[in-house]
Amino acid sequence: MGILNLFRKRKEDNRAYSRVELISEQCNTFFSWQGTTYNSDIVRACIRPKVKAVGKAIIKQMKETIDENGKVVAEFDKNKSLKMLFEEPNALMTEQMFLEKMVAQLCINNNAFAIISRDKTGNPISIFPVAPLSVELTSGADGELELIFQLQNAKQIKVAYSDVIHLRQDFSDNDFFGTPLAPALTPLLDVVKTSDTSIISAIKNSSIVRWLLKFKSVIRPEDAKAKADAFSKSYLNAENGNGVATVDSTADAVPVETKDYVPTSETMSSTESRIYKLFNTNPHIVSGDFTEEEWNSYFSAEVQPVIIQIAQEFTRKIYSKRDRIFGNKIVLEADAWATSSFKTRIALTAIVDRGGLTINEWRRTFNLPPVEGGDVLIRRLDTGTVGSDGTASNDSENEKEGR
Repeated sequence: MGILNLFRKRKEDNRAYSRVELISEQCNTFFSWQGTTYNSDIVRACIRPKVKAVGKAIIKQMKETIDENGKVVAEFDKNKSLKMLFEEPNALMTEQMFLEKMVAQLCINNNAFAIISRDKTGNPISIFPVAPLSVELTSGADGELELIFQLQNAKQIKVAYSDVIHLRQDFSDNDFFGTPLAPALTPLLDVVKTSDTSIISAIKNSSIVRWLLKFKSVIRPEDAKAKADAFSKSYLNAENGNGVATVDSTADAVPVETKDYVPTSETMSSTESRIYKLFNTNPHIVSGDFTEEEWNSYFSAEVQPVIIQIAQEFTRKIYSKRDRIFGNKIVLEADAWATSSFKTRIALTAIVDRGGLTINEWRRTFNLPPVEGGDVLIRRLDTGTVGSDGTASNDSENEKEGR
């Protein structure tokens, strides 16, 4: 199924005023990791925890309204068409696969794109992520922003920006695109590649000629080879070696010294540490032996901002302004307690009976199924809201019965 068949044609316009070249573009620049950063093992290890963490988030529809008492009422929307869209964004991906692909592109290129296909009434029917070689921003005939995607197969797609999910990070000097990661990452990957090459060369050089037999007179080639083989068999064999070697008066045995440069462990560790810092991670996160505090810090610094950005971008591209005025929005539920200890999860009961979590939300931290009535917030009878005079006021009887 060609991606070009998913989207309607739009009028061509050549008035380009912004352009971004992604790191995966094949150009005259030589990349020591053979084309893309994703071919580097250390880069893939750095981004995998973030990709997997965001992939576990659940996309949901929510509607926030204000009741007659001025209180905010939040409830999950039951729009089945959108629910199916998020569970299966397109014919090739599930929700988890879609999120992982988007975050992987974001980590590598600092930009990620997905194109929304809509029906005749404007309702979204599929969302397809794209990994273009380059993206060009243009203005259509009616002044609408459009993106021209240069795909891997040399074809182009022009799509209205309102139909594109666009994620970006390191959003600095460019007014529209995230700043590419390549200029900062290329020198570090060059060092890693060079270090690996030097180690491979040193291993290969370990099998080269170590001794040179210099014959004092001219002899036939076959005789020279026979004497060299005899010398090697007698004195360079570990089983026969006794630490002493002799040659006859017709030749001199001269050792051949080879000097290979192998980078020190400190040099290699320093380069890896700089790459970890560039991706805002560390060896504990990469290897999975992190503590609860380390993961919470990483989740707050790297995962949560991406989750917020995805939710807000989905909201403004899926819902119209009118829908958003009436409280419709997209949220991503991420299990921040997935790596917490058993002790921490038990301690969450302190906020369950104070209306901080529902019983089912608490059970989810233990991977337990929901129970009937477990989606109602409860609160202990000895707690209550604080009135304007600073004294605690009792809840209504209905709220108390929720316990």
